[in-house]
Amino acid sequence: MAEPGSREPETRDCSPGVTAAAMAPQQLFRALVSAQWVAEALRVPRAGQPLQLLDASWYLPKSGRDARREFDERHIPGAAFFDIDQCSDRTSPYDHMMPSAAQFAEYVGHLGVGAATHVVVYDASDQGLFSAPRVWWMFRAFGHRAVSLLDGGLRNWLRQGLPLSSEKSRPVPAEFRAALDPAFIKLYEDIKENIESRRFQVVDARAAGRFRGVDPEPRDGIEPGHIPGTVNIPFTDFLTEEGLEKSPEEIRRLFQDKKVDLSQPLVATCGSGVTSCHVALGAYLCGKPDVAVYDGSWVEWYMRAEPEDVISEGRGKTR
Repeated sequence: MAEPGSREPETRDCSPGVTAAAMAPQQLFRALVSAQWVAEALRVPRAGQPLQLLDASWYLPKSGRDARREFDERHIPGAAFFDIDQCSDRTSPYDHMMPSAAQFAEYVGHLGVGAATHVVVYDASDQGLFSAPRVWWMFRAFGHRAVSLLDGGLRNWLRQGLPLSSEKSRPVPAEFRAALDPAFIKLYEDIKENIESRRFQVVDARAAGRFRGVDPEPRDGIEPGHIPGTVNIPFTDFLTEEGLEKSPEEIRRLFQDKKVDLSQPLVATCGSGVTSCHVALGAYLCGKPDVAVYDGSWVEWYMRAEPEDVISEGRGKTR
């Protein structure tokens, strides 16, 4: 990782088999920054590259937690709240699907993010990071490279005894331009076609019980199970017990153990497109920046797929 006073992009070594051509032409911007780095950057702002912290906390419907209320009560000083449900395609029947480029640009511009802003995203989950990688991935999908995650999230910030604030967030609006790179997103039709063609590998980031079909889904009307041919790497496997991101070497081993080839196309899925972004982050840290996300994920798949395409040790899907 770069020195604490630096905000320059960094490159990481590719994993074995990821060619230099797959990396070109962009360098990989530093995906993770430490709590100490953020604290120092807040204490001594750097001219020419404004820093904007975004609290992207979001919780599953039955968790009993109110992310916005918690943010109002305490957050990292200077942070603004990024509402994953608000910044989404509100016309879709599925949860928090990607907004249009114009919607995204307007939303993040109001949060103080401009073309030159270094965005640092975190959340307040018990895991360390839960929903923040979704917002990291969204910024990259809309063409903004200068985006990082606070390693360990608010959990690690608190453990370090760093300051909190309850002051109302008042970011200065900025102009942001967004252009969606369609390579970042897979649709239902792509996933369905891939069952036969196997053009890309699919990794599902849900907990093993939900993937197998033996533990309930958190949304009413959706049974657990998985898409044919998918591999399960629960998002928590990418994190240490302290909630920090595992090293690239450990993450590479995770993929290897599940026979996922990082030199080949890879797509991530989960319940509704949030924790799938941990798979994209893990691959990115191994030098693979081109992982797409199935935006509708399991909720859309379960609602649209034929019963034979819902693989489950439990109830599965009946017509």
